[in-house]
Amino acid sequence: MTTATSAHPVDEVPPARQLAAFGLQHVLAMYAGAVAVPLIVGGAMKLSPADLAYLITADLLVCGIATLIQCVGFWRFGVRLPIMQGCTFAAVSPMVLIGTTGGGLPAIYGSVIVAGLAIVLLAPVFGRLLRFFPPLVTGTVILIIGVSLLPVAGNWAAGGAGAEDFGAPKNLALAAFVLAVVLGVQRFAPAFLGRIAVLIGITVGLAVAVPFGFTDFGGVGDADWLGVSTPFRFGAPVFQASAIISMLVVALVTMTETTGDLIAVGEMTGREVEPRSLSDGLRADGLSTVLGGVFNTFPYTAYAQNVGLVGMTRVRSRWVVAAAGGMLVLLGLLPKLGAVVAAIPAPVLGGAGLVMFGSVAASGLRTLARVDFKGNDNLTVVAVSVAVGMLPVGVPTVYEKFPDWFQTVMNSGISAGCLTAIVLNLLFNHLPGRARSLSEPQGLPVGGVEKGVEQPREEVV
Repeated sequence: MTTATSAHPVDEVPPARQLAAFGLQHVLAMYAGAVAVPLIVGGAMKLSPADLAYLITADLLVCGIATLIQCVGFWRFGVRLPIMQGCTFAAVSPMVLIGTTGGGLPAIYGSVIVAGLAIVLLAPVFGRLLRFFPPLVTGTVILIIGVSLLPVAGNWAAGGAGAEDFGAPKNLALAAFVLAVVLGVQRFAPAFLGRIAVLIGITVGLAVAVPFGFTDFGGVGDADWLGVSTPFRFGAPVFQASAIISMLVVALVTMTETTGDLIAVGEMTGREVEPRSLSDGLRADGLSTVLGGVFNTFPYTAYAQNVGLVGMTRVRSRWVVAAAGGMLVLLGLLPKLGAVVAAIPAPVLGGAGLVMFGSVAASGLRTLARVDFKGNDNLTVVAVSVAVGMLPVGVPTVYEKFPDWFQTVMNSGISAGCLTAIVLNLLFNHLPGRARSLSEPQGLPVGGVEKGVEQPREEVV
């Protein structure tokens, strides 16, 4: 089943077998991150294994629903681009603090619901801010997204954070083998197989990992066949002022991160994100977050690792990601299937993650190649923004002496770098400044505007 040849690549519907293969590839790319948030929060709150398993299945179910809302869309909800949705890591620290200081899960879910409603209301405001995201800012943010994800892939490759054999040579060897398979398939295999190089790499890596004792499928037998998440299973939501305030800060951070991800996917797919579509995408984030609070899970945002997969495979159809959303719904309803996917060892994901996350950074460099760096301060904007964005990635404890709200914003390298790029772009390219020499080649006029701010992005050379 295919669409008419005149359809935009984003709207094309591949054949069913390609939908399944491409969709599964997206699920495998984000699964580890998707289940990490409920594991961290539930573990910090010392929940029982049964409650932890419930949080994971609820999370997968809402991940799938949120992805479908974002990709397929209805009315003014959904950006209608290939965007995977998952729980945001920006909310982990505030939720752990809320849950372990007397509020429990009901207080977490009350604050999540309010934050989701706030995102829905603020979405049009963020949509009107799109003009402050010229190629100088978007390229910098996309670069920061990719580079900040590389430590995640590194942790996976070493065996997974907290693993007893973390950094063992066998783990890194397995990750390197998977990376080699992905590169080999992409270089030498036919075009279709090249587009599922990550899926092939993970499959081959898993086949090698099982006989060498990297994983086992013992947990599959213990998992239930059917599991349905019911609203407010852990009690009616509690609305505490302090919890709501901290979660509203998280909402602003996730909106900033999602804006960067949506713009990145728009650049990769050739369908530029406009103010209205950005608002629709953020509104879908808010609705998904409200659903998370109702169905016993957490705030949702666009997943940057899948942005890298879109750039690497060049498969731009949003229906591929919608198929992945359907698979996540099945994983949420059928815990036994989820246990099979969970058995994939971290080094296998790490090998695939290195090339995916590197692809995001490379896409940022490609966008920055369209920016004029002669006779202006654009290089300074990029340099300082990347430095600020990488600071919490390289030194995770750098802001631990600061207030909680400040840590929530700045501990995310993506949001820290994005805010820095926006502010510096305004400072150097919008506010009146020093006079520039007329002899400076291709420089900005006095008090000028950075090339690409006032022009549409597609007109920028």
